[in-house]
Amino acid sequence: MMQFKIDENLPVELAARLQAAGYEVDTVLQEGLSGQSDEVLFSYCQQEQRVLLTMDRGFGDIQRYGLGSHAGIIVLRPVRQDRQAFVALLEQVLPLLKTHEVAGSIWIVEWGRVRMRRAE
Repeated sequence: MMQFKIDENLPVELAARLQAAGYEVDTVLQEGLSGQSDEVLFSYCQQEQRVLLTMDRGFGDIQRYGLGSHAGIIVLRPVRQDRQAFVALLEQVLPLLKTHEVAGSIWIVEWGRVRMRRAE
């Protein structure tokens, strides 16, 4: 079963939505990792084999987070930063999780579009 870690910059409703869809979810806030560097958060995700769900655009850097070298990263890029915008982006992703491999990939999610960067 795919497991997720929700970054502190996202609404907790996303964790509940993923859990309702049958995924195991931890949040940065629940684990007391708030304020940690990207490197520390990335390291935790890899140790636990969790897909990181974040809005931190830095995690979309394939030079820094090489494709094929991690459990997966999904970067949400909403037009507005309100709960409804984040939930709408997650709703775009949920059906794709059943048909596409996230491990080793970086997905950039914008309204109406999901760019999946995968290792060749």
